[in-house]
Amino acid sequence: MLSKILELNDTQASFVSLIFKYCDDTQLPLLDLKDFKRVLQFISNEGKQDIEKHYGSISTTSVGTILRKVIELEQQGADKFFGEKSFEVDDLVRIDEQGRGVVSIIRLVDLQDRPKLFSTFMLSLLAEIYSSFPEEGDLPQPKLIIFIDEAHLIFKEASKALLEQIETIIKLIRSKGVGIFFCTQNPTDVPASVLSQLGLKVQHALRAFTAKDRQMIKLTAENYPISEYYKTDEMLTSLGIGEAAITALNEKGSPTPLAATLLRAPQSRMDILINEEIDELVRNSKLFSKYNENIDRESAYELLNRKIEVSTKDKEFTLPKYDTPKQQRGRPKEEKSTFEKVLTSSTTKQIGNTVVRELARGILGVLGLGGSTRRRK
Repeated sequence: MLSKILELNDTQASFVSLIFKYCDDTQLPLLDLKDFKRVLQFISNEGKQDIEKHYGSISTTSVGTILRKVIELEQQGADKFFGEKSFEVDDLVRIDEQGRGVVSIIRLVDLQDRPKLFSTFMLSLLAEIYSSFPEEGDLPQPKLIIFIDEAHLIFKEASKALLEQIETIIKLIRSKGVGIFFCTQNPTDVPASVLSQLGLKVQHALRAFTAKDRQMIKLTAENYPISEYYKTDEMLTSLGIGEAAITALNEKGSPTPLAATLLRAPQSRMDILINEEIDELVRNSKLFSKYNENIDRESAYELLNRKIEVSTKDKEFTLPKYDTPKQQRGRPKEEKSTFEKVLTSSTTKQIGNTVVRELARGILGVLGLGGSTRRRK
């Protein structure tokens, strides 16, 4: 799941699997992005040799790519999302003292500039629900309904692999007794592969101000069952406030005919809650004490830092060995005496070469090998 969120290729995804395997084997808890980043840095530096010995070669390029993608996600606020305490999806199906269901509102603000974080959160939530809820079959009514507002943010920057994962979950999650509503201004914001899995469609009025808008409305009309009573594209543009075009699935699982319907106004306050009201609701919630705590247990980040610190201290008390020419080049040089400096100086070497050359000429002359000199005499 993390590999798909980070949009990794197969090679990079295999490194993510290696990281989780290594952490399982060495009992390094991965609790947040800080842990994941530290393990990435460790396996590409201090621990590379040991890991390659047991798990295969490590590509520094792939590790660097993964690290950059994690940092990109972290900059959108994912460091607060990944961590403890983890949200328990069973809290979404709790009931009150009267046996009535409880409406849970997960308030995510300022996410229009962080679409990757929003899609990460929603996909993780759906995946957790699917993996933890038991199979329910065909219930008379669902035990949980999820309304996802601003749903286009989920699909805005989703990769192909991520879209396939969402499509799979939407197809299978119905067997868990869960229904999902995607709320968005335009049906074309939802990919066709996901849109085709939705049985109930409630479409409010669409307005055409440009030629592109008219084309979009024609495409939207084709997503609905063919109607004998409406020109669907015209009907969608003529709906008023409180009206919607609706089609659902009947008891046989077939789409019902499209119907222009008047909606009943909700019996609630249609207004924005002020901060004081939100704070009061949060304080009175039974979940407040459960989740209103920052937990940062000892995990991979702290354990690896301690391991490196201990290793560094041990090296400080170990005398270096100079066995190779490369190591010899790094060895400290002893200070030479004045006599040694004179012997090894360039001037001394030049004088020595001159003396040797003159002695050689004299010896050659005595041996009768200096022929040119005798002729001049």
